Amino acid sequence: MLLKGHSSVSGDQLSDINKTMYIPLYGKSFVSKKGVILKDEKAEAIWENEGFELNGRASSRWLAYYMGMRAAVFDKWLTQNLTLNPNATVIHIGCGLDSRALRVKAPRAMWFDIDLPQVIKQRRIYYNDDDSYKMLPIDVTSSDWISSIPKGEQAYVVMEGVSMYLTQAQFKDLMLAMEAHFDKVSVLADFYTVLGAKMSKLRNPVKNVGVSTVFGIEDPADLQGEALALEKEYNMTPDELVAELNGAEKSVFKMLYAGNISKKLYKMYEYVKKTP
Repeated sequence: MLLKGHSSVSGDQLSDINKTMYIPLYGKSFVSKKGVILKDEKAEAIWENEGFELNGRASSRWLAYYMGMRAAVFDKWLTQNLTLNPNATVIHIGCGLDSRALRVKAPRAMWFDIDLPQVIKQRRIYYNDDDSYKMLPIDVTSSDWISSIPKGEQAYVVMEGVSMYLTQAQFKDLMLAMEAHFDKVSVLADFYTVLGAKMSKLRNPVKNVGVSTVFGIEDPADLQGEALALEKEYNMTPDELVAELNGAEKSVFKMLYAGNISKKLYKMYEYVKKTP
């Protein structure tokens, strides 16, 4: 998977939801260049080619730090699990232009990066399929997409910045499909709470790229499948990552993204299906 060239699709040619992939891309590029939280040379290179002007909160350095931390938590979760299960399959739903398949160094059997066809078309400018890595143009709200993924013994699914664009019914259907397909599967996803979704009408950075509708959840247990059950909540701004910021920045970031109010708006949950 190598950087292949310059973009052929500009920001204004993408749908509004697809444009949201540039917000975390910018964040990862920003923190990588600053040498904190996350090293992502691929994000730096892609942003150099792809980046268009982000406005308002979408271009905030505080949000960039948050995007970097969120990504680092997903990366750590995958690395720890793959270290224990090196023959597992990884499914990254809503991959956008993310380079997680490069950042996570742990062994795995297969890695599937999944997103809408227009996004995957854009992604192929920068990445290549190979024997252990595939990009699939898929709408996960369809009912039959999962049949294109080999079953395997263990699957780890990451959904970063995706759930807020799915209704609760769509997400629940996705969980049911995954638990039916895999003997063992673990899912890590981030969510708006209902309050967070309401507040997003005032302060959501995706509004700066044209998205006006997002969804939140009240009780994470409502999204469980029949066997794919809520396991635990994760902190998206762990102390060890916040500590990488300098003194003044650390204080402002804690107030904006790591305080009690923010933690009532954004959540990250793990769901696990275990064999009896």
